[in-house]
Order: sequence, then structure tokens, then C-alpha cells
Amino acid sequence: MERQSSDSGVGPSKARKCRGEREMHMKVGVLGSGIVGQVLGGGFAKHGHQVMMGTRDPKAESVRNWVAKTTNASAGTFAEAAQFGDVVVLAVLGRVLEEVIKLAGPASFKGKTVVDTTNPLADAPPVNGVLQFTTGPNESLGERVQTLLPEANVVKAFNSVGNARMVNPQFEQGVPTMFLCGDSAQAKARVAEIIRQFGWEPFDCGGIIASRALEPLCMLWCIPGFLNNQWTHAFKVLTH
Repeated sequence: MERQSSDSGVGPSKARKCRGEREMHMKVGVLGSGIVGQVLGGGFAKHGHQVMMGTRDPKAESVRNWVAKTTNASAGTFAEAAQFGDVVVLAVLGRVLEEVIKLAGPASFKGKTVVDTTNPLADAPPVNGVLQFTTGPNESLGERVQTLLPEANVVKAFNSVGNARMVNPQFEQGVPTMFLCGDSAQAKARVAEIIRQFGWEPFDCGGIIASRALEPLCMLWCIPGFLNNQWTHAFKVLTH
């Protein structure tokens, strides 16, 4: 949502232009060539960022097709994409996340903002519409990633909505809320700008330990889908 500054003396359209001129076009490494990686990678490319998709097989037909139809996009190995990005997005299945980090090389993430979109989904099917996780209540995949990458700044985000609504969704009820958490204020500010660019309102939930609360939001979001085939919703925080 665009808001006019109380002291800028400019209208919303000019404010948008000024903010756009200040925006830094980033180099983004997206690790994962599945639907989430393709959607988020396409979103970054749409907004003028350079994107490299990291995957096991950069020459796979699905990857080559995605690169061919996506402006500012290329593909490489997990290591190449992690090294390429100023920002690195983890967009793989939670159960292979540690393996992907090893393939990319932990040193490739040093000093970088790492956006963790993953959830610790178990292979077992949902029970009465409720997904099963591999983690317990006092642990999270987000914390695990930060432990594996101690010299990176991990921010959990984009894990509480389906891929079809991740980039610039349109809701009649207003701008939806995207929850994020992480230990670095600077990294969270950077991710918050990405969230706004992607059409969401960021809501900072504190340190990476809050991943313990954010990851189960995936369970909650999926319940209407599994029970009633409703997949077009998002969360919204209301304040007064």
C-alpha cells in the first residue's frame, strides 16, 4: 500500500516514482526450480531484479523453458546461484533443505540476506486437513537454517501462503499481511521492502525463533484448501 508522507509535500504517484528511483535492483539467487522457485523468481524478474535459479540440473527442459520466458533470468547450480545473489531465496522442499545448503556451500551465503520460504512438511498425508510437520513445538526449520548458516542473515517469509498468491495478489478486502522474522534488523528491512514490492504488508514478528509460530501458519492456511478446496485466501492483521 502506498502512503503519502506527512512531510514530503508530494502526492502518492510522485512518491511512488521517487521510491522507484531509489530502489536498488538486486541480484537474487533462487534455490529451487519447482513452482515456488519459479513464481518467486518470476516476481523478482518482473520487478527488474536479476535472477539466477539454482537447481540440480540447470539444463533440464523445465528450467530452460522458464529462463526463456523470463526477463533478466538465468540458471545455474545451487552453488552458482547462491554465489550470484546479493539476496538468496530458499525455495525447496523442507526435507531436502539441508542437502541443498551443503550443495550450495555454506560459505556462499556469508554476509547475505537469506529468505527462507520453507516449511518442515512431513511426507505423511494431512489428517482431517491438518498437515504434519517433522519439527516439534520448540524448534523450527528457520532456526535450523540460521544454525547451518551462522554468517548469513536468515529471514523467514513467504511460507504462509500458496504459490498462486505470492506475487502481487489482488484482494477486494485490501492488502494482505506477510509475516516475517529474523535476527538482523537490516536484513528484515530489506525483506520488508521485497514484501511491499510483491504487494503485501510486512508484519515483523521478531527474531528467527518466531519461525516456531510462523511455520504452523502454513498448516492453518491449507486447512480450507484440504477440507473445502478453497485456496484463494490470505492472512490479514487488523489494528486500530
